[in-house]
Amino acid sequence: MFRILAFLFYSAAACLLLKLLSVYGAADEIRTQIAERMETDTNVGIDITCSDKRMRNLAADLDRQLKLLRQKEIRYTRGDQELKTAITNVSHDIRTPLTAIYGYLNLLEGEEMSEEAAQYLAYIQNRVDALKALSEELFHYSVVLSVDSYDETEELSLHALLEESIAAYYGAIIKAGIRPEISCCEQPVKRNLNRHALTRIFSNIIGNAVKYSDGDFRVRLEADGTICFANKARKLDSVSAARLTDRFFTVENGHGSTGLGLSIARTLTEKIGGSMEVAYREGSLYVILSFSCGNRSEKLI
Repeated sequence: MFRILAFLFYSAAACLLLKLLSVYGAADEIRTQIAERMETDTNVGIDITCSDKRMRNLAADLDRQLKLLRQKEIRYTRGDQELKTAITNVSHDIRTPLTAIYGYLNLLEGEEMSEEAAQYLAYIQNRVDALKALSEELFHYSVVLSVDSYDETEELSLHALLEESIAAYYGAIIKAGIRPEISCCEQPVKRNLNRHALTRIFSNIIGNAVKYSDGDFRVRLEADGTICFANKARKLDSVSAARLTDRFFTVENGHGSTGLGLSIARTLTEKIGGSMEVAYREGSLYVILSFSCGNRSEKLI
């Protein structure tokens, strides 16, 4: 009797072990196939060798969810492309009437008018200039999004290109009453990057600082390729700062803001293999670029 019970026990244990091994194998198959489906564009379903009903039902449910996710991804991609096309078309459509408006404004400036009419004309000119800036940003944004890659790279000195970009904005920085503080590491920092993209990134970040700064502007370049831009911005808060890289998000007190500057900078940074983070601490806005491995957001200045 004891031998029979022992035999039954060991048989049951062996069956249970085989069952567990089969379930473990099915779990590994599901995990592997899900990873493959997420990396490749395919409609091939999840298929497992395990005969366990529950595991096969799990695989079937996951397969259905993956197909739904794929459908949503296709709709999102299609909608995103339609948005890009619409932005491009709108930016072009705006330019034509703007050109005509500028022509008529120039004609009006040569006419005799009252002081009140001159004030109205100046106000119209100001609004038209803002509209032109928006149309230009829309155009550049559509161009940035339409380019799939920036394969044309060259060895660039981050130090030199950063200095060039700051020098290009130096007049606007001084006019805004901002005192820049620039700190660069002694050793040269060079990366193989796209010059046009990197110049646009620096330009947008510096331009954003000019809009939001409360009188200071600090830049630090480190040997590992991390660049930190910082400025006091008491009109911002942590919530609005976190959304500065969102498309078309504007801050009420950001004069002349189209809500595209930092969004374009982030998109370009990611396209050329870097990372960009925005943080707000103790009244200061930080924009951290990294063209090296790892997250450098803890390096604030």
